[in-house]
Parts: sequence; structure tokens; C-alpha cells
Amino acid sequence: DADRAAVARTPGGTPSADDTQVVVEDVPAVRVHHPSDLLGTVLYALGIVGVLVLAIYAPNTTTGVAEDVQGFATILQNILFVPVSALEAVLVLVVPLAVLAELAIRRLGRQVLEGTVAALLAVLLNEAIRFAVVHWATTDLAVSLSIRLRGEWVLTLPPAFALVTALLTVAGPRGRRRTVDWSWSVLWVTAGVLLITARVSLPGLLISLLVGRVAGMGVRYLSGVRSERAYGPALLAGIRRAGFDPALLSRVADDTTDADAARLAEREGTPPVELDGSPAARALTRSTGHRVYQLTTRQGEELDVVVIDGDRQVVGGLARLWRSIRMRGIEGRSVVSLRQATSRAALLAYAARAAGVRTPNLLSIAEAEDSMLLVQERPGSAVPLADLPPERLTDDLLHEIWAQLQLAHDAGVAHRALTSDVVLVDDLLGRPMVWITGWEQGDVASSDLARRMDVTQLVALLALRVGAARALESASAVLPDSDIAAIGPLFQTITLPRETRVEMRAHKQVLADLRTALVARLPEASVEPEQLVRFGARTVVTILLTVVAIFAILTTINVEVIGEALSESDWRWSVLAFGLGMSTLVTAALAFVAFSPVRLSVWRATLVQTAATFVALAAPAGIGPAALNLRMLTKRGVSAPLSAATVALVQVSQFVVTLVLLLALTVLSGRDESALPISPAVLIAVGIVAALVGASLLVPPVRQWVLAKSMPTLRRTWPRLIEVLGQPWRLALAISANLAMTLGYILAFDACLQALGQEATLIQVALVYLAGNTAGALVPTPGGMGTVELSLAFSLTTIAGINAGVATSIAVLFRALTYWLRIPFGWAAMRYLQRHGEL
Repeated sequence: DADRAAVARTPGGTPSADDTQVVVEDVPAVRVHHPSDLLGTVLYALGIVGVLVLAIYAPNTTTGVAEDVQGFATILQNILFVPVSALEAVLVLVVPLAVLAELAIRRLGRQVLEGTVAALLAVLLNEAIRFAVVHWATTDLAVSLSIRLRGEWVLTLPPAFALVTALLTVAGPRGRRRTVDWSWSVLWVTAGVLLITARVSLPGLLISLLVGRVAGMGVRYLSGVRSERAYGPALLAGIRRAGFDPALLSRVADDTTDADAARLAEREGTPPVELDGSPAARALTRSTGHRVYQLTTRQGEELDVVVIDGDRQVVGGLARLWRSIRMRGIEGRSVVSLRQATSRAALLAYAARAAGVRTPNLLSIAEAEDSMLLVQERPGSAVPLADLPPERLTDDLLHEIWAQLQLAHDAGVAHRALTSDVVLVDDLLGRPMVWITGWEQGDVASSDLARRMDVTQLVALLALRVGAARALESASAVLPDSDIAAIGPLFQTITLPRETRVEMRAHKQVLADLRTALVARLPEASVEPEQLVRFGARTVVTILLTVVAIFAILTTINVEVIGEALSESDWRWSVLAFGLGMSTLVTAALAFVAFSPVRLSVWRATLVQTAATFVALAAPAGIGPAALNLRMLTKRGVSAPLSAATVALVQVSQFVVTLVLLLALTVLSGRDESALPISPAVLIAVGIVAALVGASLLVPPVRQWVLAKSMPTLRRTWPRLIEVLGQPWRLALAISANLAMTLGYILAFDACLQALGQEATLIQVALVYLAGNTAGALVPTPGGMGTVELSLAFSLTTIAGINAGVATSIAVLFRALTYWLRIPFGWAAMRYLQRHGEL
């Protein structure tokens, strides 16, 4: 039968006489893309970056290690009977030829091509790094990667090591290739000799080795490697070792079989193999992610075979490790190896079965190639809950589902991944019979939180099918009220498996309905969300901000220029400028308190404004304070729309007060002809721009765009503004605070001019400051870094007529006193507020 692929169509060994009598329906994956290769590529690339960073910031460490190793040079020269040049020749000529020759003899032509490509790619990457170091790197980095030869520094990034490392990485494991085995030994011996004899630098040698690994693993992942999974004769031999005599072995269709069948048919010129499987078996493939086969023995037994492949354990192990690190109440040990994954699956299956849960009986375990086989009973004609029609969801069925889970919990076993594919339903004499499968992610001797999460997952799963009220009612019929009340704080999407979260996207009100139904049934129950993660987005953002702050301080700020500006300035005026800059945090807090719909502490509000100076390192100007103000209001129970309206009103009021202040200063300084030395040409240009802006508003599309951008803010702020107008003291406090904040910055900038012995009128200082601040807000750079300094210096030169060099020093001094020196205070305020639950 052409559709029933015989064993000869599948790799895995030579068929025996017994194998030819077995019908095998399968679509083997000839080549697979190992996630471990991708992970290795990323890790080795990060290793290159780490070596470069170490060479830049810790050159003494790398140099010291190299000197310690090179201290053995004299001893080595006395005992080394093979010249160093001979070792290099063996590495460059003999090793590649020997490895490629063995691959060719084994008729692995594709691997020969992949090895050659990886070797060439490694050399290109190595030389690209050399080019970048020579032309763009700092002198310190170049020296760290160099050796002293005849009185000159010579850059050492040996391409031979990159080439050989890439070739050996692609050639395969040491245990399966004799030439690969001794070639790695030659590589390490040659590397040690060259390092000890000062022929290469330690960082340069490490980078070349890492480049080879990056190239080799990258090519392996992109091209794929020959599958080492158990197929065909190897799979049948494993089943026989498990104690069963197969007659028919049929692969259950999954997400990958159609594509594999099409490739197999195209390669062999035969009709594609059509796979199917029972509903329960297909649900098993979806819930576990493993290969599943339906086995019929010569004795007539109907069994399922779950095949766990070693190449698929890396990503799953990392995902479990991340989940256990991030979430509370989850077992911290991660499963990475194939045997660990199999042992865990067997342990949980035996534990659930011993607890009395109706789950397929695990009969035997065997190993075959890079796969482990679990042979288990077939759950009759059961169908998954996902395929069950609504009319079969009776109260008796719901009761039986909860009873099975309660049996596991009574024995201390938690499932941790209850989805519609692991709950199977069958009928026995007209009564529902429930199976629960897929225990490999569960826990034995589980925590109370893990069991509460199980209950939450099952309630949510049933609520998607029978409604929130009925789902809770079915749980209450089996579980005590204390257990039902305990799941209220866990009605969060993070507690649900991925499959259930996907279903929730189409029914977003289910969790809210569950909270409502729980409170209606148990009024004393709490539904306030419980903190389930050890670290959330807030912690991650704080860490990222700290990293950005350190990076910005190390790479952006010119400490020498700031130090020079501070040393040339009058320290008394500098202290005054710093104090005026800090006072703006208090005045900004007063404006926020004035507009707040709830009572706020001025001290806490000031801390929030101080923390915003730290957040400004990673957010454009003005965004940081707004985000923290919004967070502070929502933490105090203010609704999101009202919080957004309050924050918008604070920003709009600051803008309006600034414009009014600028107009007032212009009027007050209008009698002084030297107050605003702007040329008539500039005034004419400003008038022309104003006229063009006014004319553009007469165009309907432009006017509609302006309205679309401005009306949402007006709609949010208008009701809140009307409310504030009804309380004159709030309005007066807000206006006074905003006015004091703007004047504080202007006076701080004026103090910086005085510190460097420069004079300017108040209107000139105000114009210069407002221009720089506006530029920082318009250009989306973190904290306006670069744009504010340039704008301040340019404005001082054009408006106040100050020398460009002096203007730059003033701008740098002002930013140092009102921006950079406030960052440590902002970090401390951020940490304080987080510890006290304010943000």
C-alpha cells in the first residue's frame, strides 16, 4: 500500500525481517533545526561582546592573566619538542583536510558544504571585527587585543582558530567522528602553546574562538542537522525493548506532519502520507507537544506511544525555568535533559494514577536513538473537552471533572496546565467518565498556591463553556467555600495556560464575570489581585532604567567638559543654580497636588517628581513625570480616565502659564531697546511663519488634523478644569506653582550665566531657556540629551550675543546642575516609592 509507508521509507537503521511485517504510517523529519543551536549562537555572540567590554574596561585583568600564563614560556620552550610553526601548520592544513575527507568518505556531501560555508563565514566575521577594531575602536581596545612584537603593537585575531572552530562545530560531535575528536585536542593544545609563547593575546584568541562557534552554530541552525530522532527500525526496536510486539504503528497528525509529508512526497515522488488519529490522541499531541503514535500489537492491544525527542527539550526547559523563576509557588528546578523530562513525566503519571485519578496507565519506558518512548493505555473512545458539544456539558459531568481534580489535590499532586485538551470525556453505561491527562508539568507534594492555581484554571476553563455562575456553582458542589474564596485573588490571565489565554481573548469579560459571581456567592471573599510574580514589569523597567542611566553617563556625558565648566564657575552661583533647580521639584508637586482629585501628600508628590528625573533618562522630555503622576493617581484608586484628565490638565496648565509668563516678560522689558537684540529680518521671518500657520488653518484637511490632535486633550481636561474653577484656591495654587517652577528654571539659568561672569536681561534668559526646553520636548531623545544643550548654546549666541565657546560652557553647566546631578536623587526616590508601594 503506497499510502501506508513501509519501514524502508523511514530512516533509523536497516529493517529486520520482523520489521518488514509491520505497517508503519509516519512522516519522518530528515533534518531538524535544533533550538540549542540558535541559543548557542546568541550566547556565543554575547560572549564576544563580553570579551570586548572586558578588554575595554578591565584591560589590566586580561593583560595580567596573559602575563601569568606567559610566565611558563621558558619552561615550555625547554620541553616542547615540536616547533610552534609545525603546530600551526597542522592546525591550518592537516585538521581541515582530515575532517573534510572523513565527511566525504562517509558520503556526507551536504555536511562538507556546510562546514566549508561555516569556515568561510567565520573568517569573514573575524576579519570584519579586525577591520572595525583597526578603524573605529579606541586605542585601549586595540592594545588589549594586540601583542608586543619588535617594539610595535600587532593586532592578533587569528583567523585560523575561527576557521577550524567553525568547521569542527558543523562536523558533528566528538564521539561520532574520530577526526573531530583529535582535531579539538590539536586546537586546544595549539591555542595554549601560542598563548604561553606570547604569539597571540588572550582576548584576541577568545574572540576568534567565539566567532568560530557563532558561525558554526548559525550555519547548523539555518541549514538544519540530520535528525537523530527515533524513526522506522529504531522506533520499532525501542517498542520491542519496552515489551510489545508491534503490528501497526500510525503517527497521529499534528501541526508539523502535513509539511513533512509534502516534503517526503516531493523528495521520493510518491503520494503524500495521510495521517489521522483519534480525538483523544490528537488532543494529546496538542497538550504535550510531543510525537504521538497509535500502536496495535500482534496480541490486539490498542496503545498510545508518546515519543519525547531530545532536540526539543532546550526551549521547553528554558521556558519552565523562566516561569519558575518569575512566578511564586512554582517548583524552581528546571527540566532540560531528555532523561529528566522522561523521568518527570513518568513520576507525575504514576503519582496521579496512585491518587486514584483516571489517567492513562503508563505501561513501559524505553530509549531509542535521541528519543524516549512512553507506552501507555489508550483512553477508550474519550473525546477532549474542546470537542464536546454544549448539550453534553451536564451537571453530572461538571461534578465528575471536579471530583477527579480533587482526588489529585488530596494526594498533594497539582497539574499546573489544565486546558480543554487534557480533560477527556467518555460515557460508561450512560454516565460521564472523565480522564485527566498531560501531568508532565505538574508537581508532587505541591504547594497550596499551585493547587489554588489548578482550581482557578479549571473554573476559567469551564466558565468559557457554561458561564461564570454555573462554573462556580459546579466547583462549590465539590470544594469547600474556603477553597472557592481563596481563588478570587488568582483571577488573572497570568495564572492561565497559554491555550486558555488564547480562548480568553475572544471572551474578555469572563474573568470579570467570575469575580462578580464569586462576590455574589461569597460576599466576604476578596478579589483583589494577588502578587504572583517575583518581579514584574515595574522591576524590569527599573533595571533597564538603571542600565540606561549607567550607559548614558559612561558614553554620553563628557565628564571632562563638565568638570572644566564647574572649575571655571563661581561655586556660590553654582550652588544657587542647583538649589533653584531642586526647588522646581517642590513647585511641580504643588501644581500636581492642586489638580489632583484625591488628597495627596506634598512630600510624596515631591518624591514622584524627583523620581521622574531618573525616569527621564529613558523617556523623552515630559513623558516621565506624566507617566509617574498617572501611576500615583491610579494606585490611589482614581479611575484611568480621570487620572489621564488630571495629568493632561497639569501639562496644559504648565504650557499656558509659560506662554503668559513669556508675554509678561516681553511687555515689562519692552522699554529697554537692548533687551531683545533681534534683527528685523528675524522678526519678519517670525511674522511670515505665523502668517503661514494661520493661513494653513484655513485649509479644511489641515484644520481637521489640528482638531483631531487637540480635541481629545480638550475633552479630557475640560470637565476637570470646570471642577477646579469651582475651587479658586486650587486654581490659585496651581497657577502660582507653575509660575514658580518656570521662574525657578529661568533664575537657575541666569545664575549659571553669573557663575561664568556673563550678563543678560531677564527676557533674554527666559527666551534662551524656553527655546532649549522646547527643543528637548520636541525631539524624542531621552531627557532631551544633546538637543537641549545645543539649543541653549545656539540661543545664547544668537539672542544674547555671547561667545559660542562660553555659551557652550554655560549650557553644559546648567544641564549638569539641573539634570545630571539630580539623577542620583531620582534613583533613590524611585526605590523608596517602590518599596512603599507608591509606584
